[in-house]
Amino acid sequence: MVKNITSDIKYIGVDDLDLDLFESQYIIPNGMAYNSYLIEDEKIAVMDSVDGRKKDEWLAALAEALGERTPDYLIVQHMEPDHTGSVVAALERYPSLKVVTSARAVQMLPQFFEAFDFEGRVLAVKEGDALELGRHTLQFFAAPMVHWPEVIVTYDVADKVLFSADGFGKFGALSHDEEWACEARRYYFNICGKYGAQVQALLKKASALDIEIIAPLHGPVLTENLGYYIGLYDTWSRYDVETEGVFIACASIYGGTLEAAERLAEILREKGAPKVSVADLSRDDMAEAVEDAFRMSHLVVAAASYDGGMFPPMHDFLHHLKIKGYQRRRVGIIENGSWAPCAGRLMHEQLSQMKQVEIVEPMVTLWSRMKRSDEAALEALAEALLAK
Repeated sequence: MVKNITSDIKYIGVDDLDLDLFESQYIIPNGMAYNSYLIEDEKIAVMDSVDGRKKDEWLAALAEALGERTPDYLIVQHMEPDHTGSVVAALERYPSLKVVTSARAVQMLPQFFEAFDFEGRVLAVKEGDALELGRHTLQFFAAPMVHWPEVIVTYDVADKVLFSADGFGKFGALSHDEEWACEARRYYFNICGKYGAQVQALLKKASALDIEIIAPLHGPVLTENLGYYIGLYDTWSRYDVETEGVFIACASIYGGTLEAAERLAEILREKGAPKVSVADLSRDDMAEAVEDAFRMSHLVVAAASYDGGMFPPMHDFLHHLKIKGYQRRRVGIIENGSWAPCAGRLMHEQLSQMKQVEIVEPMVTLWSRMKRSDEAALEALAEALLAK
């Protein structure tokens, strides 16, 4: 699609409504947007390309936006294939087109496009460099590990637009109208969550710029109430609490552990917990469970013992938390077992490896099914969770 962002900047991205899994792991029931932009001036710059799956649609949108003109520069801010899958097609169609990207990305180009000769077709830029288009000046800022090492973001001085690469992106096609924060949060913690310090460094650079529009590589262009979006990114990247409450993540085989998790949720609500939610890790979206764990102030992990370990969905969940940098939270533990409960010890070991995670006592041990005698332990755990 082609639409105006400003008088000189056009959106030329495409929606992908056919892909089932983004990065082959994140469900995207509402599709995905691959964003690209064209800046029209004395020199014409194209901001990123799109996934090769949508190459033909993108080239058609690019041609429509160009009219009789040809582009001078293709800015490549991020080398991931969902943004560079159509780079070579553009270079082949427009022989005078030059790629402008970071030095690290220049090294990566042959890794993705072995057969294409980039000699004389690439201009490397670094932090502080600028590209003059005419009325528009593009300033480049390094954003390493947001969320790859070669990433740059670009600021258009004339129209005060920050082209933010994967920053401020979200799951979902633009044709699907939905509230921003939920899918942006799920996207952030699962894509960029490990790199809070690097996101903080980028936010510090952005704070020195006069930004009126944020144009990410996924999701809608942000034009109003930018403080809200930036504030959420600041909270997320500091690993601060966004929502006071308790998220209970449960891995149950025959339902006994889930029954206890749901009873704990009832007790917490009765005791005044501001928000309580329960996820069945065997059935619910893992990426959403990770998102909720980062969002909430407290976490409870409840799992059955299995093969001398913990039920695999819980192992998977804790592994995701660890690699995404989970930290600075209070966590309670419920374990279940029929002859040798061991999940609690193993969950404790994994959580203890995470930064500033406080294990809340008591750990609750169930034997096969929750019984009346277990109520007191669940009550005690709820009171301990709400004590701070």
